[in-house]
Amino acid sequence: MEQVIFYIFAAILLFAATMVITARNPVHCALFLVLAFFNSAILWVMAGAEFLGIALVVVYVGAVMVLFLFVVMMLDIGRSIHSEGFTRYLPAGALVAVLMALQLGIVLLSGHTGIGGGVVPEVPADVNNIRGIGQLLYTHYVYPFEIAAVILLVAIIAAIVLTLRRREGTKHQDVGKQVHVRREDRVRLVSMKSEGRE
Repeated sequence: MEQVIFYIFAAILLFAATMVITARNPVHCALFLVLAFFNSAILWVMAGAEFLGIALVVVYVGAVMVLFLFVVMMLDIGRSIHSEGFTRYLPAGALVAVLMALQLGIVLLSGHTGIGGGVVPEVPADVNNIRGIGQLLYTHYVYPFEIAAVILLVAIIAAIVLTLRRREGTKHQDVGKQVHVRREDRVRLVSMKSEGRE
């Protein structure tokens, strides 16, 4: 029964992933991507990685995809722009799809081709997924983890720099001028004679 449920959610995942790249409407593409993330999370939970499944739903579906959806809706991308160049890149996409299918076939047939899958170490009963992932990340894989964090930081800074453009008519703040402002530059005291009542 568990295998049947796995194949059902895997088929829904493949359908959603196909619709992400073939749907005409960008909003529909984003919604199909949310469906794909949900099914991926279910497959993670069925594989025994509950923390990764919950993180996939909370981080990607709850934050990243909502942000993507708002950006797509605000930009109002037309259907013609979204489908532009689809046929041009179709051969390259088909080649990548064939290579991925071959890799998946080799993995599935690894028991018959002599390719060993390795031995999965047994996890103690008192260690849960979160503790196990934390111990691996901050002991054996601490340097790749820190390198990935630095790469993400560089990507964020690069995205900000690339989108920061000087446009005419926009107002920008000059922090140096704001800090060194004087009272005489902003306030002017005017001496006026008082007017008496007649």
